[in-house]
Amino acid sequence: MNILEKHIPPSLSTPKRLSDYAVGIFQSIPSKAGIKKALKKGLILVNKHRGISGEFICGGETIELIEDETVAKKNIDLKLDVIWEDDYLAVIYKPAGLLVSGNKAKTVTNALAFNLQPSNLPNAVKPQPVHRLDFATSGLLLIGKTADSIAILGKLFEEKKIQKNYIAVTIGTMEKQEGAIDTFIDDKESLSNYNVLKTIVSEKYDFLNLVKLSPKTGRRHQLRIHCAHIGNPILGDTTYGIEGKILTGKGLFLHAKSLEFKHPYTREKLLISKETPKKFDWLFSSKLT
Repeated sequence: MNILEKHIPPSLSTPKRLSDYAVGIFQSIPSKAGIKKALKKGLILVNKHRGISGEFICGGETIELIEDETVAKKNIDLKLDVIWEDDYLAVIYKPAGLLVSGNKAKTVTNALAFNLQPSNLPNAVKPQPVHRLDFATSGLLLIGKTADSIAILGKLFEEKKIQKNYIAVTIGTMEKQEGAIDTFIDDKESLSNYNVLKTIVSEKYDFLNLVKLSPKTGRRHQLRIHCAHIGNPILGDTTYGIEGKILTGKGLFLHAKSLEFKHPYTREKLLISKETPKKFDWLFSSKLT
């Protein structure tokens, strides 16, 4: 039995059902639907016994997510672009239209072991992503290769010591060339900074803007929600876009371009980047670097 993730809840003033509490505690299963499927398959343990959807969590329990052995035995024939790697961590490129994790076999998480070099460290584990990228978003994904590095990288994200920068194409007139978007998402504070790099006239959308986005918090769909909040949704966003102005067939124009952080073990300052997909060049004449 391979334990993928472990969580110990703090003391709760009001006990919560496991099916509700478990949403968001595992990096690899962000959705409630995913939690329900994992519970049904018996992949979530509470104090080493199979978790039941209706049991109450009070605090102090050990909640573990175990590997689905039926998926683990499959050879995931999926080639990933490995941008940077050592024994502790790796950075890979996730193309748009690929799930980071979930209950399907063809995900980034399931393909990692077949694309990365095994770590030679004594606490090496099955490689795991330490943050998320939406299905429709392309770009860089940070991977932990040891139990300690997964925990430490997760803490660095919580402490905002890892800077993520995205490139997006937004539609419409942007009133300011740079600024901050500060709103609540799911009753939690969220903050993103933006900077307009280039604007072109568009017959259908009035204007298209090449924008650098720097999230300071990590809420689900944060950048997409924030751009829509200021009236400039991301091109190709079928969820938060403006009716009648949603581009179809080209995907979402959102790309996780760079990661900047200090290596938690070697202390090397890393700035890792990946050029924007070719579809961005389809809109803007000069190559985006």
